[in-house]
Amino acid sequence: MTTKKRGVILMNLGSPDSTEVKDVRRYLMQFLMDKRVIDYPYIFRKILVGAIIVPFRASKSAEAYKTIWTKEGSPLIVFTKQLRDQLQMSVTEPVAVAMRYGNPTMEAAYKYVLDQMPDVEEVLAIPMYPHYAMSSYETAVEHAREIYRKKKYRFNLQFVKPYYNDRDYIHALSEHMRPYLQQDYDHILFSYHGIPESHLKKTDVTGHHCLQSADCCQVNSTAHATCYRHQCLQTTKLVTEQLQIPKNKYSYSFQSRLGREEWLKPYTDFRLQDMPKEGIKKLLIICPAFVSDCLETLEEIAIRGKESFLSSGGESFEMIPCLNTDQLWVDAIAKWVNEFARGEQSMILK
Repeated sequence: MTTKKRGVILMNLGSPDSTEVKDVRRYLMQFLMDKRVIDYPYIFRKILVGAIIVPFRASKSAEAYKTIWTKEGSPLIVFTKQLRDQLQMSVTEPVAVAMRYGNPTMEAAYKYVLDQMPDVEEVLAIPMYPHYAMSSYETAVEHAREIYRKKKYRFNLQFVKPYYNDRDYIHALSEHMRPYLQQDYDHILFSYHGIPESHLKKTDVTGHHCLQSADCCQVNSTAHATCYRHQCLQTTKLVTEQLQIPKNKYSYSFQSRLGREEWLKPYTDFRLQDMPKEGIKKLLIICPAFVSDCLETLEEIAIRGKESFLSSGGESFEMIPCLNTDQLWVDAIAKWVNEFARGEQSMILK
């Protein structure tokens, strides 16, 4: 085994500093002005975000955050820091937390590692996104690289690749779900964060595969390495196979769409309204695109989604929490870190 000195950074999306409208506005501006989130030319993005979306959305988002905020702060940041603390007990490398938007910043995470280990030689950054999308995984990685180049750090920087089909991730997610399957339920909905269809086509490395046929995600292609839809479907397939869930007992959908552009379908909010009419009265729902509970799971699904399903005729609705600090999830990350320390490259982004 090599003896290089290493550090680890857990990279998540981020959250406003508080539920005050000014903090939410600042956060939304940083988030939505990211060219990989809204991929319009800068001037149009500036007008759309600064003059239309944020002025109308900031106060509503602030109210939404208030419904889930804890005394420790934003659930996403709290859970990510708790995950760091749990992981730190399993690895010898110093572990930092960085958010793509808001605090703690990527610069702060690099500084933490250097403060703990001034002569660090390698840093392994782990995006908290199982699936590849330009608006999540890609922007986190590119932002980390940009800061790395700007600051001219001397250590080597590497990233864990998307782990949507990694055996240990799938095992952790499956076993996390298993206790919830003991109850009486009609259906399980796998709700993934949505993305515009244009993003899928833009990240298609072949230029001619994604969304070109009804079964494109089942046809082998190099496009799958960066195809968010394919990777979400693979996670669903692998988990349901491991848990032996019959095909008629589960489905998938996509949530959190913004604007009028066509996003990946089916839409979660539509499905929650339609399911009771189809005889699905007792619903379990899980959001595997998120590893830490956040606004999109706790407010959009567990509060508004539940209200929508029950008001449409549903009888019971339960959201299975994200992995958060599940021990098998901690063990999976620790395994990746230890493999990296041994020089193994199977989970490293090429």
